[in-house]
Amino acid sequence: MTELLDAVRSGASRETLAETPLPPTTRALFVRRDEQDIFAGLASSDKDPRRSLHVGEVAIAELAPDEVYVVVMASSINFNTVWTSIFEPVSTFGFLDRLAKESVWGARHGLDYHVVGSDASGVIVRVGSAVRNWKVGDEVAVHCNYLDDQDPSAHDDSMLASNQRIWGFETNFGGLADVCVVKANQLMPKPTHLTWEEAAVSGLCNSTAYRMLVSRNGAPVTQGDRVLVWGASGGIGSFAVQHVLNSGGVPVGVVSSAAKAATLRELGCEFVIDRAEKQYRFWSDPHTQDESEWRRLGRDIRALVGDDPDIVFEHPGRATMGASVFVAKRGGVVVTCAATSGYLIEYDNRHLWMKLKTIRGSHFANYREAWAANQTIVEGKVVPPLSGVYPLEDAASAVRDVQHNRHEGKIAVLCAAEREGLGVSDHELRARVGEERLRVFRRSEKN
Repeated sequence: MTELLDAVRSGASRETLAETPLPPTTRALFVRRDEQDIFAGLASSDKDPRRSLHVGEVAIAELAPDEVYVVVMASSINFNTVWTSIFEPVSTFGFLDRLAKESVWGARHGLDYHVVGSDASGVIVRVGSAVRNWKVGDEVAVHCNYLDDQDPSAHDDSMLASNQRIWGFETNFGGLADVCVVKANQLMPKPTHLTWEEAAVSGLCNSTAYRMLVSRNGAPVTQGDRVLVWGASGGIGSFAVQHVLNSGGVPVGVVSSAAKAATLRELGCEFVIDRAEKQYRFWSDPHTQDESEWRRLGRDIRALVGDDPDIVFEHPGRATMGASVFVAKRGGVVVTCAATSGYLIEYDNRHLWMKLKTIRGSHFANYREAWAANQTIVEGKVVPPLSGVYPLEDAASAVRDVQHNRHEGKIAVLCAAEREGLGVSDHELRARVGEERLRVFRRSEKN
């Protein structure tokens, strides 16, 4: 492994990379099948990913014709890795076993360990025999839509495919490793003005926010639309704010602290609600929601922007969905992609049907959307909200931070990259975007 990683780190030629031996194993972050029950009886918050996530050597899988090997310079933490690590709401080994039944190539995934990670930036070191548009030596970013395009349901919008999966969550060989296995249709060009760690944090969250707020498959923002964004300083929310601004909309960001509110304003979001300061209590007890608190949120939004939100960008789920449905404008849309606070949601349906509102489900993005979202970063129109960087050896601690919302923006993980700050080739574009803007979320460096 050292010889291959050294070749990539030194910027070796395509020919040299192709000739450098591929090792049989790679260092990776993984969970184990025989530990699926270690958290039995514990509350979700007490399930510690540092107990279940391991860093060690695992075999590098054989390459399918439509796949490539990528030396991962950096990856990032998403909430799906939290779910994998605490085996909630289900163990991901069930996903791997179902994939293993589909084909010879699928059978590789049904192992007794699961290599996690749904983001990556790095360098291609091998290509399968059916790969046409990518070559050894290409610098790439990776999106996580894992798809078998032989099924007719995968066409038109591949997110509707019957066999659509999320790489590194519903498949094995994910991005939190020195070498990962990626389908060619997951590849995108790495933004040349970004470091490896900056380029690694955008694939999943930026693509998801793009589909929700820009694509015709979501609730596309038009000029003047008021958009309520929950968790607006987090990974997905910070991308949402930028896409609203770029579309001519007016974001109203909801955050959980004064520090996060300050970061959001630096990003360009003028209207911010600090829910810790407001002390909203949407649930008066575990079984009862308080409509007066919904009304108070609605008044606070109107005081800021003069009207109810046309669109609500929803991902907390149970904690906020009742409020989201209530505060959305008559005829407005609640677009939702997750439920990090709980999947079993409740809302007052009268406020949905009688005011002609819509709840729109959205899940990641198809290749066209992911590519377009990546282009907004390639062109410097959107900046990655990188807030912290961990080495792969400490990735479980990073997962724990995400589990308990101890971070702003996104947390990156260095894999093959030896240190931060590497990988920039277009210094002119970086200067135009500006170091200050690229480091909005690196608050620890400012204080």
